[in-house]
Amino acid sequence: MTDLYRLFPEEMEEMVKKLGYERFRADQILHYIYKEFPKTINDMLQLPAAMREKLIADGYTLGSAKQTHMIQSDNEDTVKLLLELDDKKSVETVLMRYRPLKLNTKTRHTVCVSTQVGCAMGCTFCATGQMGFERNMKAEEIVTQVIHFANLLKERGEHVTNLVFMGMGEPLANYDEMIRAIRLLTNPRAFGLGQRHITVSTIGLVSGISKLAGEDLQIGLAVSLHAPNDTLRRRLVPTASANSVSEIIESGREYFKRTGRRVTFEYALIEGVNDTPEIANELAELLDGNGSHINLIPLNPTAGDFSRPAKKRILEFERVLYRHNINCTVRVEKGVEIAAACGQLRTDVLNEKDANLP
Repeated sequence: MTDLYRLFPEEMEEMVKKLGYERFRADQILHYIYKEFPKTINDMLQLPAAMREKLIADGYTLGSAKQTHMIQSDNEDTVKLLLELDDKKSVETVLMRYRPLKLNTKTRHTVCVSTQVGCAMGCTFCATGQMGFERNMKAEEIVTQVIHFANLLKERGEHVTNLVFMGMGEPLANYDEMIRAIRLLTNPRAFGLGQRHITVSTIGLVSGISKLAGEDLQIGLAVSLHAPNDTLRRRLVPTASANSVSEIIESGREYFKRTGRRVTFEYALIEGVNDTPEIANELAELLDGNGSHINLIPLNPTAGDFSRPAKKRILEFERVLYRHNINCTVRVEKGVEIAAACGQLRTDVLNEKDANLP
């Protein structure tokens, strides 16, 4: 079985040729799947019936995930889907609408995709990290997440503007399929999203960051730091190496040097753990002169025992960094009321299923 969302345009042309049809049929298929979002191969009515029958008979499929749950915030700015894959495993994907804060700016529609079913990194404050690792996702399963929301937005007269690899799983631990998905989604003959509108978030797999820097892609990189020293970081990220902080900072410098793209360090603020003024000062010293940006993320409630800091503590942490001339922002919160943090919906659904077992 081969999902059409897996094929690059050149591979689509070769497939069409092997079926005995002209090249323009590949362009028709590409237009259908990336612009019209058909549910089945038989919905592509411009293709000859015999061709559609041949595609199905030869084992081609369309879309590798079906929606089983959808929740959205009261203002509809955040929509979260639970998608069931062909093997009955499920993953989450989220759409976030960012309304313009300034004149002459446009609304952004950002899709947050998953790259793995579960995660092996074991972050103690993350719902996905607490569920363990099941398997890597295929490129077409990643692409399909974007397609689900592109279809929803089309019905509203809108479109996907940005993409972040910040959902379930560690993207760089599923490197080849992640890169294939990025190249499919940025190919002008496929989905056609601009490279600079994509960000890959990683817990800090240094070898993967180095490899990504050599891909000749103009995508953003966000590295989850969460602590200014190795002792605290290993408490939060048990799989981190003994020198992970210095390795991450150096890999960020190297990525910027090779790509010209500024690196963002993500910092989940956790009450009583990594949110004190003393730790903020230590973080400022670590990043002094680095030229990077730090994104402070008040923790979303998860299945763990951690809590988000009070707003006063968040603002004080931010002020300390500003006093040291560290470029930072506090992430605009989206979807707290609908459990939009990675893995929360899947965890809730699985727990509900377990509770209903005899």
